[in-house]
Amino acid sequence: QVQLVESGGGLVQAGGSLRLSCAASRTINSISTMAWYRQAPGRQRELVASITTGASANYGGSVKGRFTISRDSAKKTVELQMNTLAPEDTAVYYCYVHTFSGGNYWGQGTQVTVSS
Repeated sequence: QVQLVESGGGLVQAGGSLRLSCAASRTINSISTMAWYRQAPGRQRELVASITTGASANYGGSVKGRFTISRDSAKKTVELQMNTLAPEDTAVYYCYVHTFSGGNYWGQGTQVTVSS
């Protein structure tokens, strides 16, 4: 049963933009934090951006100023607007959701490839 579905990944040239979307299923309730992580080959998974119920956002140092995270709590979706993309941003991007009851959920991941 897929509970988080990501979309919007693809191939883009350096300097371009992409917008990632993630939707939580009806089986996930009382969401506290929604976030995006990414993992490149040979590297650890790292936080890209997170956003709380109170709309407080946190960004990884390498993306701050270029990426923007937003959420719609009613629709249970989270978006990641990525601008001025660089080859270093190439990775599989994963949606993550944490609930107030202690649940943790991960999406299947969507590939983002930035060509130079």
